[in-house]
Amino acid sequence: MRWKAAAVTLAVLAVLGIGTASANYSTDPGAQAELRPGHSRLDTIQRRGEVQVCSTGDYRPFTYRDPVTGEWTGIDIDMARDLAERLDVRLTIVPTTWGRILQDLGRRCDLSVGGISVTLDRATQAFYSEPYLRDGKTPITRCENVERFQTLEQIDRSGVRVIVNPGGTNERFAEDNLRQATIVRHPDNNTIFTEIIAGNADLMITDATETRWQAEQHPELCAVHPDQPFTFSEKAYLLPRGDVVLQEWVDQWLHLARNDGTYDRIAKPWLG
Repeated sequence: MRWKAAAVTLAVLAVLGIGTASANYSTDPGAQAELRPGHSRLDTIQRRGEVQVCSTGDYRPFTYRDPVTGEWTGIDIDMARDLAERLDVRLTIVPTTWGRILQDLGRRCDLSVGGISVTLDRATQAFYSEPYLRDGKTPITRCENVERFQTLEQIDRSGVRVIVNPGGTNERFAEDNLRQATIVRHPDNNTIFTEIIAGNADLMITDATETRWQAEQHPELCAVHPDQPFTFSEKAYLLPRGDVVLQEWVDQWLHLARNDGTYDRIAKPWLG
């Protein structure tokens, strides 16, 4: 009879959802820890002595990974270094892509950085930190074509080629707003602007901050009304959904960094 009683007990526990760990938790130890009541990924970071940060490495001035040396640079890379220093842990940058950034968050890394736009779609799957930069979509093109591409009506015409990097908000904006223009998908965001210079595309619609920076690097290119973009958006850091403790710590760190001169010191060499 004892085995029957044990079987009944296990069945009850299974119904209540408090049976074996595999019933409710991922097989990933880190993911299991996040789901324990009262536990935060912040505790895991401090215990392991390492914060793992995902970034695409293809969106200057926020994030860049040199394909030869593997060195990471950019505003948000330096901000991640500051975050690690304030936690007194080492920093590990984990390469990701715009198409995988949500999948990798919480599985391969503790948070994601690198010019990430706040969108409602992403907000259904993850938390955001408080915003640190206001931005918006605007064109960048060869300087002789600036007057041709002032409005979406001028851009969305047959024969106009708009280049985009797949998987991010630039592609989404183009898909949502362009019906007549040709959308050219280019997989490498590090070389996408040379495609415009080479004449393989007419323009790109991307964040105003990026258009300003790329225009500084390429005299052939001009940002089109970056002070009056087509849209309103903000940049923030992406955090695992449900971890309020980690979110609040990152928000407090970012609030201090934006008000004690840290962010301005880091951003100035890139943004002027």
